[in-house]
Amino acid sequence: MASPDALRGHVDAMLLSVLAEGPVHGYGAIERIRERSGGELDFPSGTVYPALKRLERRGHIEGEWAAEGRQKRVYRLTPSGERALASERDEWTATASIITRVLGAARA
Repeated sequence: MASPDALRGHVDAMLLSVLAEGPVHGYGAIERIRERSGGELDFPSGTVYPALKRLERRGHIEGEWAAEGRQKRVYRLTPSGERALASERDEWTATASIITRVLGAARA
């Protein structure tokens, strides 16, 4: 399982990524991350909901209250969020490549 320290700073990118699949409420985003990670990541709501608010303040997502059923705020990706996700993916690819090269250098 990934260490919480290794995940710090990547929660926003993971949320943008699962929202790219379509609108979802906060708990649904947690479930999507859990599913995509094969059960390895199970973020608490105390991590996810503040991140959703932060992304909403930045204009990367929009939230609205669901008209049906229980009071749930449903979030969707905005064009700004799509650009932010593309940038996060590029940055992650570059970072992972560098770390892989460094860690792999110790092989004999």
